[in-house]
Amino acid sequence: MAMIEMVQSQDPGSEGRVHAMGARQIYMALRDQILGGVYETGSHLPSSRSLASELGVSRTTVTVAYDQLAVEGFIEVRQGARPRVASSLLEDSPSSARLKRAGPVRLSAYGGRLRASPPWPDYLPNAPKIDFRYGDLAPSDFPALIWKRAMNAAMAQRPVRLAYDDPRGSRRLRQALQSYLWRARTLSCDLEQIIIVSGSQQGLDLCARLMLDPVDRFVIEDPCYRMARQVFASTGASPVSVVVDQDGMKTDLLKGVEARLAYVTPSHQFPLGGVMPISRRHQLLEWARRNDAYVIEDDYDSEYRYDINPVPPLHKLEDCSSVIYLGTISKTLSPMLRIGYLVVPPELQDVFAAAKQLLDRHSPVAEQEALAMLIESGAYESHVRRVRRLNGERRESLLSALRHRFGDRIAIEGADAGLHVVVWFKELPRSLEAPLIEKARHSGVGIHSISPLYDRRETGEGRADQVGLVMGYSALSIQQIEKGVRILLEAVEQMKGGFPETNGDDGLGRGDDKPGL
Repeated sequence: MAMIEMVQSQDPGSEGRVHAMGARQIYMALRDQILGGVYETGSHLPSSRSLASELGVSRTTVTVAYDQLAVEGFIEVRQGARPRVASSLLEDSPSSARLKRAGPVRLSAYGGRLRASPPWPDYLPNAPKIDFRYGDLAPSDFPALIWKRAMNAAMAQRPVRLAYDDPRGSRRLRQALQSYLWRARTLSCDLEQIIIVSGSQQGLDLCARLMLDPVDRFVIEDPCYRMARQVFASTGASPVSVVVDQDGMKTDLLKGVEARLAYVTPSHQFPLGGVMPISRRHQLLEWARRNDAYVIEDDYDSEYRYDINPVPPLHKLEDCSSVIYLGTISKTLSPMLRIGYLVVPPELQDVFAAAKQLLDRHSPVAEQEALAMLIESGAYESHVRRVRRLNGERRESLLSALRHRFGDRIAIEGADAGLHVVVWFKELPRSLEAPLIEKARHSGVGIHSISPLYDRRETGEGRADQVGLVMGYSALSIQQIEKGVRILLEAVEQMKGGFPETNGDDGLGRGDDKPGL
């Protein structure tokens, strides 16, 4: 019965049903016995007939297990003889218990830099019910029916052949984007300059791989989109952080700076929301020409402006030979679709296509075709207008709730565009930032610090020692926004012992009403 006990150890629930065991269980049990030294090199195993009888299975089942062990070199099988442990297995072969690595994990320099970088919790499996995280969208905003029809139509198209596609992306989508960028952003480019990427993050990764070496430097805003800073720094290049003000990056600070590229968000600085004026744009492009550098223009949410029309991109200025334009549908359709696009200077289009091909051949074709259909039909721009209106309502709700609850004890930045605002709590020292986030989360509300977006928090306009939050609203209902701000106020009061009363006036002439609560 020893063999039965051995096989049952592979499956503790097998008692009473040994007859139902399969060749896989027998194979695994014998393999572990051989590796564990129970059967020594050259020793014989039971014959297939006797083992089948002992286990109560068919001889064929045991034969299949033995054949697998023989193929993998554990045993030697000869006609008319019992199987025996292969002579190639030395007596000092490591057992399964000794197969663990003895030394430290060895990584490349790139891997080491990634391991040393702080984690960025983009995916939160246990997210709170009300989460002011930036970048999430409301599921109800997604045009599910229209997208389903477009995907069905794309899948119904019978391909000429099943083959790898152009690494630049679907020609149809690139043609649709070429027209859309001209209509929406007054951006003119040739078709071959457009490279479809798997989200803006892959676009940044391509730029980092092709533009930076470990000895180089790159210019980046401070504060900035943290994952952009990380992807550039992962090459080993050194960041040159340039402070921003209400007009975006202070380009006068670039004087004397030598770097290979600059990453900017000029139409809506992330996260503070400034718009770079034309004088600074020309100053930035002049710096790029003098340094033979490239400017990566991340136009991540240009569709969402509530005060004025979208600001023309850097790419429109002058000859654009120094600008790499980056766009995405993550803020308009869904971040789950992973579709973005680069518009690169003509001299870079071939090398970017080659790098894209090495990374993943090309982005998924069906989704590209579906998006092309939406743009061609006008459904995409109709959808953008609809979600701009919905997010405008959410924005107004958030601003109203914040002013009603906190009055002049907070300062709000970046409210004219985009899908988030930055809120500074004037009376809360920065040391309370982590406890406040934990307390709010314990109450079911997710709030997110601006601190990780800074290289040096001593920069800014006197807000170095204040709690600062980046508050996204595009995934929340108006009721959730109002309830979340109320719970945030309760958390703040517990942290600081309470704000003074506001005499019932929220600064908007509304008194002490509590809409939606």
